[in-house]
Amino acid sequence: MNLLLIKTSSLGDVLHTLPALRETFRHRPEIRVHWVVEEAFAQIPLWAPNVVRVLPVAWRRWRRHPWEAWRSGEPGRFLDTLRSVPFDRILDAQGLIKSAVMARLATGEIHGLDRASAREPWAAALYHQTHRVTPQLHAAERLRLLFAQALQLPSPHGPPDFALDPTRWPAPASSRPYVVFLHGTTWRSKLWPESHWQELARLASQAGITVSLPWGNETERQRAETIAAAAPEVCRVLPRCTLEQLAAHLAHAHGVIATDTGPAHLAAALGVPTVGLYGPTPTERIGIVGPRVRHRIGLCPRAPCRQRVCPLADQPDLCLRSLEPGPIWETLRELVRS
Repeated sequence: MNLLLIKTSSLGDVLHTLPALRETFRHRPEIRVHWVVEEAFAQIPLWAPNVVRVLPVAWRRWRRHPWEAWRSGEPGRFLDTLRSVPFDRILDAQGLIKSAVMARLATGEIHGLDRASAREPWAAALYHQTHRVTPQLHAAERLRLLFAQALQLPSPHGPPDFALDPTRWPAPASSRPYVVFLHGTTWRSKLWPESHWQELARLASQAGITVSLPWGNETERQRAETIAAAAPEVCRVLPRCTLEQLAAHLAHAHGVIATDTGPAHLAAALGVPTVGLYGPTPTERIGIVGPRVRHRIGLCPRAPCRQRVCPLADQPDLCLRSLEPGPIWETLRELVRS
């Protein structure tokens, strides 16, 4: 069977697809998966077996620069590639109107979430077969159930298995154990105070552990430099990393402390001891998930508020500020020991 899988973004959502794929291949090893994914995450499908073709799509870039996209002819070439193979089944695992339209542009029977389950209910009108999955479940569990229904697989059970082998990536040259601070995130309300990160760096220094600080944009680079200044003897600001380079660095880390950000999902999926710092976003549906994970949730009467900017005018960012560095460091130590 040729299966077209549409799961384009974001980093955490794409990673959450891996356990469903692992179960699919275990029960239906003959399935050949062709995966449509945003170009920034095109490496991830290659980490799964039986993915025979990756179809990168640049929807985000095309949307930002539509004129350049039209002149380059990229959308047309993507459409030609999408239509080049007739598929036995098409599975839209994104549940958005844009992903449903992509599914319609391909050839095959289209499956997706029903109106009560999809993030954008109108997307269900474009599918040939719809499936109901409880919205209250974690994203990884929802995908496992969707795959099971769409491909007639046994119902999933047990914790999700990402099946990522850390030895796939070579270990960075380091003579000391190191931890990674994933301090960047897209929402201002999800940022942990720089002073807390600095105190955490000093605790790592006292324990003789190196701290690695990755970054993805100029603002994050400046924050990394500020954090490193608190304990320059152990902190190192990494060069800007590709996704593969970041995966290699996370895979061999002693532990990870992270805000609610995409790379935190990668660390958790790799089985690295990971402490996730949460406040405005709910952990039950989109929190990091993996075999060695702890969530630490800030104290705020409005949490999770799901707001990009803290709604409390008198005590902004209360929920994340309430997470003190000492207990967070001890949580990571306990997780590593366990």
